[in-house]
Amino acid sequence: MARPRKPLLSRDRIVATAGALVDAEGLGAVSTRRLAAELGVSGPSLYNHFRNKDEILDAVADSVSAQVDLSMFDEDDVRDWRTALHDYAVSYRAALTAHPHIVPVLAQGPGRRPAGLRVADAVFGAMVRAGWPPAQATHIGALMRYFITGSALGSFARGFVDDETAYDPADYPHLGQAHLLAERQQRVDEGAFETGLRALIDGLGGQYETVRAAPKSS
Repeated sequence: MARPRKPLLSRDRIVATAGALVDAEGLGAVSTRRLAAELGVSGPSLYNHFRNKDEILDAVADSVSAQVDLSMFDEDDVRDWRTALHDYAVSYRAALTAHPHIVPVLAQGPGRRPAGLRVADAVFGAMVRAGWPPAQATHIGALMRYFITGSALGSFARGFVDDETAYDPADYPHLGQAHLLAERQQRVDEGAFETGLRALIDGLGGQYETVRAAPKSS
């Protein structure tokens, strides 16, 4: 009788296993020894695919970037740049909030990660096509990354304990309802993100009109 075959070790399988560990236990859970045990292989076999743990975490981060919808930046998409930025930001935040422990790695920038670079390329290209000067298109890409990753690094609502006695009105006269924030976390955090996003895009809209009205240099 033939012995059952073990699944072949591959980059995708290593990344999926590492990503599951990060999601469940955080970045500190990932080590080559732990991954090898989870995969049922010897530690050195991982080095046929990745040089070290940092490369594995880079690949996990890039697998999250690959989940971001970029269709709104396609040249044949009918959405204007404002709507495109909004829809992109919502998709990007959804990917990050589904995998919050990897956000600190993503926040460092794309480096050499292919999916991360595709995100940067799509945003920059779309802004330039819309009429933004390249320098300002770069600033917009940076601004969006700051805002989106910052919003995913932690929950505002969960930062308040659900103990009413923590908010003595003598000391905090305006926090009488703060103990309710944690149980309304999703509504509060999503509402804050949407409020900030719309304010950000509205502000860019004002700058855009100035850019478009400026005389073109010859």
